[in-house]
Amino acid sequence: MRYPDLAIIALYLAGITWFGAHFRHSQKSLKDYYLGGRNAPWWAIALSIVSAETSTLTIIGTPTLAFAGNLAFLQVVFGYLLARVAISTLFLPHYFRGETFTAYELMERRFGVRLRRLTAGTFLVVRGLAEGIRVFAISIVISIILGTGEMASIVLIVCLTLFYTFEGGMTAVIWTDVVQMFLYVFGAVVSFYVILQHIPGGWGHVVAVAGPAGKFALFDFRFAPTAEFFARKYTFWSGLIGGCFLTTASHGTEQLFVQRLLAARSQAQSRLALFASWAVILVQFSLFLGIGVILYVFYQDANLRPPQPPDWLYPGFIWRYLPPGLAGLAIAAVLAAAMSNLSAALNSLSSTTILDFYKPLRPGRSEQSYVKLARAATLIWGLALVGVGAVARHWGPVLEAGLTVASIAYGGLLGVFLLGVLTRRVGENAALLGMAAGLAMLVYVRLDTGIAWTWYVAIGSSVTFLTGWLASLFWKERAHG
Repeated sequence: MRYPDLAIIALYLAGITWFGAHFRHSQKSLKDYYLGGRNAPWWAIALSIVSAETSTLTIIGTPTLAFAGNLAFLQVVFGYLLARVAISTLFLPHYFRGETFTAYELMERRFGVRLRRLTAGTFLVVRGLAEGIRVFAISIVISIILGTGEMASIVLIVCLTLFYTFEGGMTAVIWTDVVQMFLYVFGAVVSFYVILQHIPGGWGHVVAVAGPAGKFALFDFRFAPTAEFFARKYTFWSGLIGGCFLTTASHGTEQLFVQRLLAARSQAQSRLALFASWAVILVQFSLFLGIGVILYVFYQDANLRPPQPPDWLYPGFIWRYLPPGLAGLAIAAVLAAAMSNLSAALNSLSSTTILDFYKPLRPGRSEQSYVKLARAATLIWGLALVGVGAVARHWGPVLEAGLTVASIAYGGLLGVFLLGVLTRRVGENAALLGMAAGLAMLVYVRLDTGIAWTWYVAIGSSVTFLTGWLASLFWKERAHG
């Protein structure tokens, strides 16, 4: 352990915790605690969206994809842009109709309370599991730094993040996201530059070695409706279609992202934040994939075996090879992304628990009472994520494991939301049947086929939508608004 690095890391952890906690006094109501009083500027929301998309999974998992493969993952990012067009067209007008706090209120307005609870409950389960994987990813970094066990690492980072999220609510989440995003992007740029200094010949040598090895390959336009085609994770078609469906599901139906969109001052600012976030995401993924490419060249030149597990590749290099001070800065940047994503998850899990389940059953309490309950729910979810993180150690490479878990349930969520905004005759029972069919199909696809995870949401949402629509032709029921 190098004391300058540890001092920088400790200073960051203490500083960001203090900064987030000082927003406590502005939390007078649920609107303040969960939507930041709808007073955040669009650019802060855009950076907060990026931070919510960027977890430790992204930072330690994305370089590994390029190290073992190439730049093909960027094809998924192009689908992210198409998704933002769909969200701004289909969902934002509904979310800004009246005073909406959660995504699942739309389901009650359109179908009824049962579907609101089902979609909200699905989010709680999926986000809890996916965030548990991310919490474990955080422990990989902490273990490298301090040499602590995984459980101690998990508890440390969750407790620090929980403190300022508990105190400051969504206002703390958004503004700490802004600070943390600048820090982890700066840390990645510094890492990129320093790794290049370890390679004789610099970028020219990287191109000479990585080019013939196919590391800069980006597009795969091969198309054929075969099992092999659907088993390939990263093609232009799976990226554009799969990335579009995945992001439309996550950013358009998941409270983690919808909550940020609802925190904007207007629908126009929400839309602007959504599209601005894509430009940052494209640059960010390109940067981390580039780090993976130059790490490949570094290991080839040095004739070194890559570390195991693969997710140790980037944080391990930072800690072993970056000079004192810079290593601490880079690791603090990784922790910044981790804490940013974790704080967002805690706040969104708490908001769904209170607003979609508790408050409808116990209306009429004072705002101060609800805020206390909101903080209590945040604390409970913090403890739950520690537990999930503890058992998430054997689920494969962390980036793809997290995306796979989320994708299985996203199909049903997106399908039923599309039924809500694109149809009028489909009622609650038909929508419930469609969602059950979509989930069943994805469980089958995951367990009994070789189809890549990038297709999961497209398959699940299509089955959900078609089943619900067909059921409505035979199942006559009164549809809501």
